[in-house]
Amino acid sequence: MTQFLLAMAITTSQVILGVAMAGAAFRILSGPRAQDRVLGLDALYLAGMLLLLTYGIQTGRTLFFEAALVIALVGFAGTVALAKFLMRGEVIE
Repeated sequence: MTQFLLAMAITTSQVILGVAMAGAAFRILSGPRAQDRVLGLDALYLAGMLLLLTYGIQTGRTLFFEAALVIALVGFAGTVALAKFLMRGEVIE
């Protein structure tokens, strides 16, 4: 019974994360301002990272956890760089 509940919870979360990724992609494509697009990109990589974590839990393979860690690090650095560019007009001073 517990295995079944875990499988259902993971599948449900994967569907919800897929919907969240679609919403973030919509925000990136139709965002009226650059800040909206950066926020959409931030939400997209966060949802993608969480989706990889759910695949890792589902399959038990550690490769997904390592990929999620790399996506989190690169995504954070990218978001900080884009925010700094939007605020000051340059990334490196």
